Amino acid sequence: MKKTRFLSGVALIAVSGMLFVGCQSDDAAKDKTEESTVETAETSEKEEAKQVAGAPLKDGTFTLEEKNYSNDYRATFSITVKDGKITESNFDNVNADGESKKDNEEYNETMKEKSGTGPAEFIPKLNELFVDAQNAGGIDIEAVTGATHSARSFVNYAQQLVQAAQAGNTETIEINNGGELQDGTYTLEEKNYSNGYRVVFSITVEGNKITESNYDYVDADGKSKIDDQEYNEKMKEIAGTNAEEFIPKFNEGLVQEQVPSEIDVVTGATHSFNAFQMYAEQLINAAEKGNTDKIEVDNIVFE
Repeated sequence: MKKTRFLSGVALIAVSGMLFVGCQSDDAAKDKTEESTVETAETSEKEEAKQVAGAPLKDGTFTLEEKNYSNDYRATFSITVKDGKITESNFDNVNADGESKKDNEEYNETMKEKSGTGPAEFIPKLNELFVDAQNAGGIDIEAVTGATHSARSFVNYAQQLVQAAQAGNTETIEINNGGELQDGTYTLEEKNYSNGYRVVFSITVEGNKITESNYDYVDADGKSKIDDQEYNEKMKEIAGTNAEEFIPKFNEGLVQEQVPSEIDVVTGATHSFNAFQMYAEQLINAAEKGNTDKIEVDNIVFE
């Protein structure tokens, strides 16, 4: 299992990434649109999204690094914030000599043949998407066809850097990628409500395995979205699935697969699935370090 988790990190670029993208095909954009339609109820065209919750980013340079090499590379990542805006994103995979995977011609050629892209293309693209989106949740993973696994790990790390920037914490975030999961319960909660709900999430680890996953959306009274009959009926009609169905599938999938990127996407719930994967990766990073402190996400909310 340890090997499997190791390979699912940012350093992995494999044909499985291409297969994962293929299974979503043209329905992915449709799924996202359908779920967003339910989440925002009936909304007309917006001139510009307005941020209504989430602390602003503090100016500075915020850094994250993987500790361990996988296939001879590890991730390094930094963002620069100026006047509350992300002005630079510098994500890369480097070897022991500090050389970028973007410059490995042989690797790029091989991956290009198999997946249709390579680090020389998708690494700059991911950095560009992050600066454009200004938040991790707004990064369009589907725009990086052929490198989905790397894109999802990028989003996880981008989110952790956003959290650091909100707190003004410039200490380097060290990721013990591939490390054994330490026994304990690891918890993450969103601070702010979006469409009346926020994410609460915990995983339990025993013997280097995730034995329990409790991902949910709750309202101000602590009631689960699973129990919102009106919402579930409306979403089922529009998207073909609903919280009552996809939330248990997410939790079952994580316990079964142990690796978020190996869980099958639930058709019609792409938006929620992306958030689930992003937070699951962050909880696994916490478990790799044995840090059971609750992670509070001051999630950015737009209307």
